[in-house]
Amino acid sequence: MIYFSPAKINVGLQILKKRADGYHDIQSVMHPIGLCDILEISTSPTTGQDFLFSQSGIRFVGDLENNLCHGAWELIRVETRLPPVQIHLHKQIPVGAGLGGGSSNASTTLLGLNAIADKPLTVKRLSELAANLGSDCPFFLDQKTMLMEGRGEILTPLLLNMDEIYLVLLFPEIHVSTPEAYSGVNPAIPRFQLKEIIKEPLSRWKGHIENDFEKSVFNRYPQLDSLKQELYNRGAIYASLSGSGSSLYGLFKEQPSLPDSLRKYVIWEGQFKL
Repeated sequence: MIYFSPAKINVGLQILKKRADGYHDIQSVMHPIGLCDILEISTSPTTGQDFLFSQSGIRFVGDLENNLCHGAWELIRVETRLPPVQIHLHKQIPVGAGLGGGSSNASTTLLGLNAIADKPLTVKRLSELAANLGSDCPFFLDQKTMLMEGRGEILTPLLLNMDEIYLVLLFPEIHVSTPEAYSGVNPAIPRFQLKEIIKEPLSRWKGHIENDFEKSVFNRYPQLDSLKQELYNRGAIYASLSGSGSSLYGLFKEQPSLPDSLRKYVIWEGQFKL
């Protein structure tokens, strides 16, 4: 079977406090977009191996034991019997871009393996396994706009009327690690809760809906701040870093005419809806 594993963007990201378990309590609105990795998951009874993995497209470094697709397989095979499987990942979502590609791959793998399991797991159990793989992973099981709270495991469906909005996504090939991004953040309870501000019209988001990673990440990589401002200069109603970066996006009323200085960084554009 072929599965499409979408990227996400964050609309706002509030880092509220450091938890005793080492994670952070956050609030963020996560929205899946049309940029996808492609996963082919098939049974392979003749190979003599329980798990085979291959990849194409954007290359990423790492051994199989640290691969999130392999991690998903390791978790689900303890819960239910699986046939020998072969997974091929064609990667189109940049790594280390704040777009959740690895988390999306892991959750998509869980869904694909559950479809061929001897006794498929419940949605609730899949969500619990996804949370063990990463904070963003439960979101990708549903692939709908969600308000994310806690460390990422508390998800509330959210309806945003954004069908006429055009999204431009930039990736300047700067890799920002999540630990690096968190190291420059001072968690705090904001004056306005994201869950309330997000209900305001898009025209009021600028200056009110913020990504708390931006201050520290922009200080370290001033080019990202410049690109965000250029999106506004070109007519964006709202622009932001996604996740911990380094991808940025702009929301426009219609498809913008972009100069080469921005166009060279565009990795996806289209309607805001999935």
